[in-house]
Amino acid sequence: MPFIGNKPTAVPLTGADLTDGIITSAKIADGTIASVDLASGVGGKVLQVVQGITTTQVSITSVTWTDSTLTASITPSSASNKILVLVNQHFNIFRSGLGYAGGSIRLVRGATTIYSGISSFEKYAEVGSGTQVNFYDYFSLMYLDSPSSTSALTYKTQQRSYDPGDRAMTQANSTQSSITLIEIAG
Repeated sequence: MPFIGNKPTAVPLTGADLTDGIITSAKIADGTIASVDLASGVGGKVLQVVQGITTTQVSITSVTWTDSTLTASITPSSASNKILVLVNQHFNIFRSGLGYAGGSIRLVRGATTIYSGISSFEKYAEVGSGTQVNFYDYFSLMYLDSPSSTSALTYKTQQRSYDPGDRAMTQANSTQSSITLIEIAG
């Protein structure tokens, strides 16, 4: 067969391990992979997906953590598996008057807080024609949890305001929020 240009040559898989016709590891030169089938017992496979959705509005002026009605439950099939938690939650903060208004959202598994990092939202009312803060947005989070359990696990979000003068609201005006739990083989 005639070739135009340089004749193609075999490309060795540098650093590849080949056992029983299955490539267990390899360096891919061009960075593209069409599909990968993992051998049995190899982590990374998606085993199940569960989603919780709520449109129930929760409005508080308390600095105490309060359930936001966004929740979902999952039962891992192995204690070595991980749970990827995806949260997309609508929120509103309101303060009558100028200054900062804010609140926080955190992720809880059962009674244990598993994420309370940069989970706050705040807005400052500038001096001028406005006399209040009224801010709407979405709080989004991806968190990989290692619960080491095969029991049913309930994940939920909780909310609070920064100050009793602030109102923190989730699912304002019945806007939909979601939490998705994805079991990943360990």
